[in-house]
Amino acid sequence: MRRAAGFSTALARSPRAFSRPGGSAAKTAGFTLLEVLLATSLLAAAMALGFATLRAAAATAQRGEAIAERNERIRAVSDFLRRRIGGAQGVVFELDPGTGASKRFEGDANSMRFVADLPDYLGRGGPHLHALGVGRGAEAGLGLLIDFRMVQAGQLVPGSAARPPEPLAEGLRQVRFAYRSLTGNGEFGPWEAVWEDPAKLPLQVRVQIVDGRGPWPDLVVALPVAGSFATLGDAQQ
Repeated sequence: MRRAAGFSTALARSPRAFSRPGGSAAKTAGFTLLEVLLATSLLAAAMALGFATLRAAAATAQRGEAIAERNERIRAVSDFLRRRIGGAQGVVFELDPGTGASKRFEGDANSMRFVADLPDYLGRGGPHLHALGVGRGAEAGLGLLIDFRMVQAGQLVPGSAARPPEPLAEGLRQVRFAYRSLTGNGEFGPWEAVWEDPAKLPLQVRVQIVDGRGPWPDLVVALPVAGSFATLGDAQQ
């Protein structure tokens, strides 16, 4: 078989030998620079939105934890104060050196002293002088401190501290105590910043606390045995 003149065998074996414009051989095309920039911008925007969502979720969780922690702190401190103050017994813990008058309750705007049973989980129990006061704690701000001392026969027992003074709450901005009793008409009188009659117990004690987030709910505690000591004091006068 004779080859046609000018026919190349190499050309005959090439897959492009018979290709032509518009034929079946497809041209290979890549992304343009504009498309790459657009895709990169969309990816960056999606990542930024994702990070912002994560940060917002983390901040919300932290705020929720802080609120829950503060609420638990308020509940624990309020419950402790309600039990301790409400359990005041009117036991004499000191005699006035000048007049010999008995002291059963002392209180002003920043401190309070009374006798109540010490909880078993804090010591051996029994009547102990509870001294509440406002001072500087380990944290910044004010601290609500409490101290316990054993009482026997109307006297403090030397060296009877159940434990060193410790803070009930720290990082506070303000702590205020107030007291009130009944008037001559049998109605509650106004709140007083100083309890004037240490031989008697007030009928109610109010505790107001403010921390860095704002005021706590007012704690008002009734002293169940206060009425009997008030009656006794009135009869002696």
